[in-house]
Amino acid sequence: MTISRANVSAIAEDLYVWLPPKRGWGLANCGLLASETTALWIDTPYDPSMAGEFLAASRRLLPDGVGVDRVVVTHANGDHLWGAGVLPDAEVIATREALEHIHWEPTPQQQHALVTNSDPDSPLGGYLKEHFGQFDWSGTEPVRPDTVFTGELELTVGRYPVRITSLPAAHTGGDLLVHLPHQRAVFTGDVIFSSTPEQPGDHPSHWAGPLENVIGACEQALATGAEIFVPGHGPVLDRDGVREHIGYLAYVRERAHALHAAGIPALDAARRVIAEQRHPELGLPERLVITVAAEYRHLDGSAAPGALEALGQVALVARELAEDEARAQRPRTARP
Repeated sequence: MTISRANVSAIAEDLYVWLPPKRGWGLANCGLLASETTALWIDTPYDPSMAGEFLAASRRLLPDGVGVDRVVVTHANGDHLWGAGVLPDAEVIATREALEHIHWEPTPQQQHALVTNSDPDSPLGGYLKEHFGQFDWSGTEPVRPDTVFTGELELTVGRYPVRITSLPAAHTGGDLLVHLPHQRAVFTGDVIFSSTPEQPGDHPSHWAGPLENVIGACEQALATGAEIFVPGHGPVLDRDGVREHIGYLAYVRERAHALHAAGIPALDAARRVIAEQRHPELGLPERLVITVAAEYRHLDGSAAPGALEALGQVALVARELAEDEARAQRPRTARP
């Protein structure tokens, strides 16, 4: 996979964003804050090929002799972290809590082997090949942050201040916000998966929760006074767009709580929320399995599954949805 130069665009003074050309698993947004003396990445693409394209685009935007010296990682999912390997001399910054999530996920090479060797006829194997087969981590070494922190961290990039704030468990257990006050912009990571009528996005997949914390993180981003919000996935939003996303999160939270109170198991609850089709424009509805299950765990104290077990349930529901759609599209035989 390569990144088109057209996807790297300026959104404020010396601030650029790469927006992947389509939606889907692993296609995360990345930022570049440039100056005359140094530069900062906010998140990285998923595999070395994509990260190399973003690096080449970044170098075209920087003055001669200026490189990307630091990378702030909004959370430790591989699609935001693993591309930092193309900048071996850069300082990688994340929350201390993000280290735990790194241990929870497969390593890049483990994930590559899993995608490559899985049975494509099984729900999980087919799902992995469909959604992750385009990436290549065969030579990707694990990336660990060089600097970890809790609370707040302030940096400067040239003359621009950068304010980084760690969050309570939300999308993962180690999320952060990056506030650029001069640019009036916030990079939210995956506490926001955005969507607009012009560019529909995907359903979020929140691994940690509770959704109350995800909503709180969105409100915290608004409280900065920023006007530009770069989500982890999907188009750039204004303040109204963030408020609309809060409405989506509140709906999923309300339904999960009601179904839990009614004694509906988590997987069946996710199926019911999907069937309501409240947001038919969003892709990957099967990811509601992850979000609803996380919310249930906060309601009943159940243990979190392993990453593959969770994704296996996602794949099962995705196959069910595909089979339902195929049945709906079959021509009906007229009765004599």
